[in-house]
Amino acid sequence: MILDPVRAAIRRRISDVFNDAEKGERPVLRRADALFPPDSVAWRVNGDVVTMMIGGVSGLLLQMLHPAVLAGVWDHSDFRADMHGRLRRTAKFIAVTTYDHAEAGQAAIDKVNRIHRKLGGVLPDGTAYRVSDPALLAWVHVTETISFLDAWIRYAEPAMPRADQDAYFDEMARVGQALGADPLPRTRAEAEAVIQSFRPALRADARTREVADMVMRQRIGAPAVDAAAGVIMQAGFDLLPPWAQTMHGQRPPLPRPVVRAGALTTARFIRWAFDGSPNRRTHGRDVTTFERPAGS
Repeated sequence: MILDPVRAAIRRRISDVFNDAEKGERPVLRRADALFPPDSVAWRVNGDVVTMMIGGVSGLLLQMLHPAVLAGVWDHSDFRADMHGRLRRTAKFIAVTTYDHAEAGQAAIDKVNRIHRKLGGVLPDGTAYRVSDPALLAWVHVTETISFLDAWIRYAEPAMPRADQDAYFDEMARVGQALGADPLPRTRAEAEAVIQSFRPALRADARTREVADMVMRQRIGAPAVDAAAGVIMQAGFDLLPPWAQTMHGQRPPLPRPVVRAGALTTARFIRWAFDGSPNRRTHGRDVTTFERPAGS
């Protein structure tokens, strides 16, 4: 088709955002032998580029409201020099644990667990924390999961049945459990209850604002990509519950209707670009590496 080269060029640009070619990174194959089956809700939700980016931003902004989670980022992350890299690694982890071979997914989980076991520190008030604390891992898990789901609902499937939403939490609990998170919600109602139970412990201070500013001011390079990223970052903030927006104490510069219309247009455009893409196919055991066909 006459527009195929255009679609392919857009896909290459998006692939470059999420994969460091100099390090040999390639898009994750969708495999029939993944941790989740191809007909799972996780496959449906976790494969949409724009909604996962919006949800990822929103989830990160929620997570950092917990002082110990923020301290883990502050003490053990190179976020100031490489926030894009941090976001990219999170996206890769989700892709691998959702779509790659089950052994690759488990290996990614094991790697994160090894890192978490080594990390800890002391909060500004003198309280000790461990990154491997099951409650902290539960906060990270539930905020990330509900943010991915809510972004999908807002910009892809507004009429998503509640049963499917519950199934998503139940499926994603498999990864949360493997990472040591506790408590683990398995329905939307349980997820919302867990978030409410954490609210008394949440705080926002100068460190929160600094990390949030780094997230919201992300620049990737090309002007067109940065323009789209700016809308996505603002859509991520807009996805936050009102109480979390108030805690962060900032507002996107664009009006809410403009942000939502821009994010919806971007999501639809990227879906169009990936329609018919090789990395939308489900591959069998015999396929072990990503091959980029000429012109795709």
